[in-house]
Amino acid sequence: MPELPEVETVCRGLEPVLRGARVVRVEQRRADLRFPFPPRFAARLEGQTVEKLERRSKYILAQLSGGEVLVVHLGMTGRLSVSSGTHQFQADTLGSYVYGSGASPKHDHAVLHLESGASVIYNDPRRFGFMLLIAAKDVAAHPLFKALGVEPLSEDLSARYLAGRAVGRKLDTKAFLMDQRHVAGLGNIYVCEALFRAQLSPLAPASRLAFRNGAPNNRCEALVPVIRTVLQEAIAAGGSTLRDYRHTDGESGTFQDDFRVYGREGEPCMRAGCSGKVRRSVQSGRSTFWCPKCQK
Repeated sequence: MPELPEVETVCRGLEPVLRGARVVRVEQRRADLRFPFPPRFAARLEGQTVEKLERRSKYILAQLSGGEVLVVHLGMTGRLSVSSGTHQFQADTLGSYVYGSGASPKHDHAVLHLESGASVIYNDPRRFGFMLLIAAKDVAAHPLFKALGVEPLSEDLSARYLAGRAVGRKLDTKAFLMDQRHVAGLGNIYVCEALFRAQLSPLAPASRLAFRNGAPNNRCEALVPVIRTVLQEAIAAGGSTLRDYRHTDGESGTFQDDFRVYGREGEPCMRAGCSGKVRRSVQSGRSTFWCPKCQK
């Protein structure tokens, strides 16, 4: 599943194409993805102008001129790509990366034709993604968004905030960080990488990030900037390619080349001076990679 850097990369790539664009025609080629398409999906989109495009957690949100928001989740293999048609965009204008598997046209389930001549195509072989239309005034209270925590790239993620959430919690640190009610958008890969850089065990209780009064300790003070740095580096690299994530021209995102711990089970720890070996554990059904010698 694409994590925050991959979704952010897709959003940034689509933004110059979609922002200010008018949707003139919508092809809806099936009744559902993970969920049914909204009633009158095509009719509600046609004639609308995309006023703003942004990411919230792992969702892409397109603010429409008619007062609704198109919400897109890519699921496991969803891919948003742009066909320029007769309107020629520069390659770098389109953005570099999209998430998805091979874009066989038989899996093109929705196509938004824009007044510019470009088309935005949603391709999803496994159909775990979905699209919703929500009134803009209702987005914050919608079940998908109302319980989401702070954005990790924003200043809202501070050591004081994180410690306040962690104080007294026996839940392990990795599961705590992946709980979207605390921090929105953090996923398995980048939590593993951040905890390695901060030298924190993923198995330790989250309460170790805070003093008893809820104030942040040194562990928490070290972790917060590392989370932000890991995500920023991943976005700059266009995300990580593990299975399906690909550049629009077929090339891969490259952050996996800089993994320091993820996927390196049995290999020597990359931390200078550490003689440990990377171990793989399973937490909540997800693989955790960590060095038991230097991550305490």
